[in-house]
Amino acid sequence: MPRPIWSGAISFGLVSIPVKLYNAVNRKSVSFNQLDSRDNQRIRYRKVNAETGDEVPDDVIVKGYEFSKGRYVVVDPDELEQFMPTVNRSIDLDEFVNLNEIDPLFYDSPYYLAPDKVPKPYALLARAMEEAGKVGVGRFVMRNKEYVAAVRPVDGRLVLSTMVHADEVVDPKSIEELEGLDQVEISPKELKMAEQLVESLAGPFELERYPDSYRLQVLDLLEKRAAGEEIEVPERPASAPQVVDLMAALEASVKAAKDARSRHPAAAATATAGATKAKAAKAPAARKRKSA
Repeated sequence: MPRPIWSGAISFGLVSIPVKLYNAVNRKSVSFNQLDSRDNQRIRYRKVNAETGDEVPDDVIVKGYEFSKGRYVVVDPDELEQFMPTVNRSIDLDEFVNLNEIDPLFYDSPYYLAPDKVPKPYALLARAMEEAGKVGVGRFVMRNKEYVAAVRPVDGRLVLSTMVHADEVVDPKSIEELEGLDQVEISPKELKMAEQLVESLAGPFELERYPDSYRLQVLDLLEKRAAGEEIEVPERPASAPQVVDLMAALEASVKAAKDARSRHPAAAATATAGATKAKAAKAPAARKRKSA
């Protein structure tokens, strides 16, 4: 059963709502250790002086920031202590904004907010925010670090997402290949064919359709290896030749998508119904926010 990683309160104006914070994502990966191939013993790492190669004891290690190449500024931990944020156990919401004003690029790590002991104030806030189509933006401190956070309602629950800072977002103008895209000439026929391809692949979003195939295959290999089974490494399939003709590629893609749907009519009907339902569900919500 999940355990809370933080507890405190959502605060805005004179209102304070007790909450607990839970991880919304349980990241999974396959970790390997480095071993000595002669006896399969773990490899240890030592802290050594880059100049002499001598091992350095912990009591003489200090913090240093590389100010320029090979030049370090040494900082005492006590000097940094004064800048540490004050832990106040409060998610202070400074403003409520429209959800579509926040680019998903700004979101970082997601968490669930749950009511702590008294559910009604929590449920009231979630419902009010959902009706208004608003997201609360503010700050909170966790593990001695201050975060910018967005609190949004999702199906009657509140989800908190930490956010990156404005100066951490890369300016797309700094990427040369992204310049001048609005000047690229696209013919009506090319645009129509591209729209047909998009429509032919339209369907409801189902994250379960995108498993971490690498991790699952590696775990399967490790289980077989641990059981002593012989494993044959399959040959990698040859990569398909790149199609240079854009229209030919679009036409071939549309045809392949239509052929796939004709072979699986039930799946195609489900996808079409799901897409239609999603569009219908979005329409009234959009109108509602506009009139609010």
